[in-house]
Amino acid sequence: MTEIKLAKTAGFCFGVNRAVDIVWRLVNSGEKVCTLGPIIHNAQMVNELADKGVRIVNSPKEVESGETVVIRSHGVGRNIYDEINELGLKSVDATCPFVAKIHKTVRERSSLGDVILIVGDKNHPEVIGIQNHCTGENHTVKSPEEIEELAFKFPYLKNKPISVVAQTTFDIKLWEKCLKTIKKVYTNANFFGTICNATTDRQTEAAQLSQSSDFMVVIGDRNSSNTCKLYNICKSSCENTVLAQTKDDILPHMVLNAQKIGVTAGASAPARIIKEVLDNMTEILNNSSETNKENAEGNFAEMLEENLKSLNTDGRVQGVVLSVAPNEVLVDVGRKQSGIVKLEEFTNDPNAKLEDLVKVGDTLDLLIMRTNDQEGVIMLSKKRIDALKGWDNIVAASESNEVLSGTVTDVIKGGVLVASNGIKIFVPASQATLSRNDSLDELLRKEVNFRIIDVDQRRRRAVGSIKSVLKEENDKIREEFWKNCEVGKVYTGVVKSLTSYGAFVDIGGVDGMIHISELSWSRIKHPSEVVNVGDTVEVYVKDIDTEKGNISLGYKKSEDNPWEILKRDYPVGTVVEAQIVGMVSFGAFARILPGIDGLIHISQIADRRIEKPQDELKVGQVVNAKITAIDFDKKRVSLSMRALLEEAKEQQAQQEDEVVATTEEAPAEATEEVVEAPAEEAEEVVEAPAEAAEEAVEAPAEAAEEAAEAPAETTEE
Repeated sequence: MTEIKLAKTAGFCFGVNRAVDIVWRLVNSGEKVCTLGPIIHNAQMVNELADKGVRIVNSPKEVESGETVVIRSHGVGRNIYDEINELGLKSVDATCPFVAKIHKTVRERSSLGDVILIVGDKNHPEVIGIQNHCTGENHTVKSPEEIEELAFKFPYLKNKPISVVAQTTFDIKLWEKCLKTIKKVYTNANFFGTICNATTDRQTEAAQLSQSSDFMVVIGDRNSSNTCKLYNICKSSCENTVLAQTKDDILPHMVLNAQKIGVTAGASAPARIIKEVLDNMTEILNNSSETNKENAEGNFAEMLEENLKSLNTDGRVQGVVLSVAPNEVLVDVGRKQSGIVKLEEFTNDPNAKLEDLVKVGDTLDLLIMRTNDQEGVIMLSKKRIDALKGWDNIVAASESNEVLSGTVTDVIKGGVLVASNGIKIFVPASQATLSRNDSLDELLRKEVNFRIIDVDQRRRRAVGSIKSVLKEENDKIREEFWKNCEVGKVYTGVVKSLTSYGAFVDIGGVDGMIHISELSWSRIKHPSEVVNVGDTVEVYVKDIDTEKGNISLGYKKSEDNPWEILKRDYPVGTVVEAQIVGMVSFGAFARILPGIDGLIHISQIADRRIEKPQDELKVGQVVNAKITAIDFDKKRVSLSMRALLEEAKEQQAQQEDEVVATTEEAPAEATEEVVEAPAEEAEEVVEAPAEAAEEAVEAPAEAAEEAAEAPAETTEE
């Protein structure tokens, strides 16, 4: 007789039950309710709430006026709480208390300077919320391999205080493995037991129950993380395990062929659905005697045989094209019925034209879908046979470890889908990129190479790894890189990530680090002041640690060294405009160049004694000062404002002396002019009578001549 055993821990956990009750109470009280994401990962429950008017929003900005927004049991980051407050929304926090405890833990440990290590799925909403409550450096891992990869990439973490928390629904056995690796790698780690007790009990009981069952049913939503973990746990002990979202996923032959049936359910599976599945299995058993069971098995076999009946035993046939219409192809498969292939069963492209794909006389490999003897036709599919062929290629590739190529068609929860050989291969996020920080969205619609790492023949599902191919290619690149790498060599690289202490740059399959002190000649607080992720930069190798595989990179150029600029363009005695950037009791610091501050000693600020620098200066003020001394070894520059003041005084005094000297010389020049003037006048006086005498002497003579000539002229007349 068949036995059905239900796990004691099946169904809603405390946190989920609390969140659902909160929503129902709000709905029953007449509130307009929306939830920040699905309240739980169960489509049936979400649809049931939707029928009551409960909306799902993706961000606080989508909340409508008059609605109460409920924060689901997974919790959210600190930024979401801030956004809700800024928008003035009415909200109810249904975060599971166990999750809220993790939020508090990471906030406290971050404030103490600890690096937070989160063990869980980085794409799960609970983990995303935890990450956002960390105020400092944090990393997320979900396997021993990722922990070792983290230690290799960030070797400095071994010397940092580390606090470790886990996603509340994380796999217990995997957690124990991760715990062992963390203790080996990080001897300074503090561990906080954050996996929910209900999760521990549920997974332990499921493992035990599946070991004693020949058919195991896991009830829950396929999008539920804890349900999928339960399925994997049960599947490892009982090959005949099924994940049932509703009672319709349990077929009669599954129940009738089992002697011991074990049933468990995820934390988000409502009691109503669990009851429906149990009632359905009980009804199947009650309506089937041993004879009926045998008949059912026989009828099922007959139906299967009839469905696959063809020239070949697996339902595959070959057909010759007789005619091509816009929406279907007529083929001859060597039977009395005509074969028809509809457009939608010929290709996945709805815009394709059949006349462009096939012509009369072509031979096609086809799969029988159904036979309609009344109409005398056989409905056939070409695209499904192509998928079967593609599946065969996938299976063969998994056995040979062959590298396949395909196009990323979708980015979904937990990974990406790659189309290859007519099949969509699921590639988990952990296997999609080399680094967990790489965006999956960048892969969309790109052609990638991958390997098949897991195949489920029964469900015709395959799991691939892009990372394994990339790692292999990267290993070759790294090997070539290390052959040619040497100190001083210049590379062009891409900034991959930033930390508080530097920037990591991919210089051709190998990551090197530019320490924050090497990014700029001036002091900066964070690498983002100089570079950003994705920037292309020119760097040079400063140091190589071949044992650890670490490369130190330089970014600053020697020609940009402010001390070299100072030596070249600012010799001692140069007057500079400098900005006051700080003051101390013994003087003020003024910026000469970015990266170089000079000291103006208190005695050099004014030309008189002052009590403190603030009496004469203020931060931000621009002053003129003279460079009085430079110590390039100690990187010190002395400035003086007083020197300029004294020089100005000396110059003023000199100008005043020149004015006085000019005034004293003026009377002497005037006397000389006076002395010289009478002499000149005397000469003129002396010369004047002489000239007059000459004129007087000459005048009588001329007059006598005229008088002598006059009588003669008169006589003649």
